[in-house]
Amino acid sequence: MDPSATPADISPKDTPMNKSPDDQRRARTATVGAFVGNALEWYDFFVFGTATALVFGRVFFPEFGPSAGLLASFATFWVGFLTRPLGGALFGHFGDRYGRKNVLVVTLVLMGSATALMGVLPTYGQVGILAPILLVALRALQGLAVGGEWGGAILIATENAPEKRKTLAGAWVQQGSPVGSILATTVFMLVGLLPDDDFYAWGWRVPFLLSLILIIVGLVLRLKVQESDEFTRTRVTESRVKVPVIAVLRGAPLVVLLAIAASVMSIALAYFSNTFLLAWTTGSLGIERQTMLNVLLGASVVQFFAQLGAAVLAERFGRLAVMQTGLLISLLIAAPFFLAIDDANVLFIAVTLYVTMAGVCAYFAVLATFLAYAFPPEVRYSGMSLSYQLCSSLIGGSTPFVAQWILNTTNNNTWGVAAFYCTMLIVTIAGVYGLHVVSTRSQRVESPVAQCAGEPLEGSFR
Repeated sequence: MDPSATPADISPKDTPMNKSPDDQRRARTATVGAFVGNALEWYDFFVFGTATALVFGRVFFPEFGPSAGLLASFATFWVGFLTRPLGGALFGHFGDRYGRKNVLVVTLVLMGSATALMGVLPTYGQVGILAPILLVALRALQGLAVGGEWGGAILIATENAPEKRKTLAGAWVQQGSPVGSILATTVFMLVGLLPDDDFYAWGWRVPFLLSLILIIVGLVLRLKVQESDEFTRTRVTESRVKVPVIAVLRGAPLVVLLAIAASVMSIALAYFSNTFLLAWTTGSLGIERQTMLNVLLGASVVQFFAQLGAAVLAERFGRLAVMQTGLLISLLIAAPFFLAIDDANVLFIAVTLYVTMAGVCAYFAVLATFLAYAFPPEVRYSGMSLSYQLCSSLIGGSTPFVAQWILNTTNNNTWGVAAFYCTMLIVTIAGVYGLHVVSTRSQRVESPVAQCAGEPLEGSFR
């Protein structure tokens, strides 16, 4: 048994060593379907982030100066995060009430369609202010889709997995993030080889249009996934909740707040590095675009392997130990990381970024299962989605914007950005520990989480 598992982790019917071949096959199908679909959704999201750093200021906000145009691009980037809690609440409601699978099909199609449409948008030079308005509208749809995608993908994988493999199943879905980043960065590296005139005229559109092909691949796999017994039992026992979001906020507000804090760095690092750091280094620091894309591609590869290793370690030593160790390593390497950036030393930036990535990803790999089992099955989709996506609105989308604002207002002071970055790490460490304490109180019935999962469900949650 995972020593950091909470009482809500334990399903009475889930005896890991007695799974039938059909159960094992269903678990594998669920994990693969969730992983591939999640990777394609994150590809769409990372394509937008990369284009924000490299293209959008010039194509959609040419009337602004370089710094102001970049801020406008980052503000547009943030819009996708502002709609993520709405997506989490909306799709979480249907996912908790009617099942995870159909919701995940809808989020995949919505995300892919919005991304592909971005690839055919007219530019500011063609239609004026209408161009950025359309970009913002499609970005809002992206946020709505990913807000419902993440929690559902995690749940359909972890709920189908045996108890001793839930952490690893959740980590495989989390692999969608580095795979999506690798795909997005690779495609942008290829179109980045074009002459600048071609790149800004049509080359940047190619990564967005490829989303049409990826939708088909994702749908084929996702339609094969089945609902888990763990969720199906909530239907049999008629323990579904009428309005899961309200139930979570009323029954476990402290759990939601701690889950938000625990999620900070899982969201912030990706957009700090793939969006803000890319813009910073290729802009005022003068590092070549292709060089930094190579560095970021390497970071995604490190993330992929670090997360798998962390999941295996978490199953042996416990989720909390692995998460806190990874975060502390990242905090310790922060000063050398920002020294490397200040010196514009590409090799030093790469090494310190990779150590940072390994540390944060050890925590990120386990976070999904850690959050999922802080909430009971009846409200799990809504609870984890709402917490994670509220954090994404407050932290994820704002990270590039705030970091760029700090640079603009402090005359490119590296250490102002470093203080902002370290603050996010410290908040995450405190949130993870606090959520662990609340989730593992001595008796299930005494915990706020248990008030969601146990007998009081009949009264306060319906």
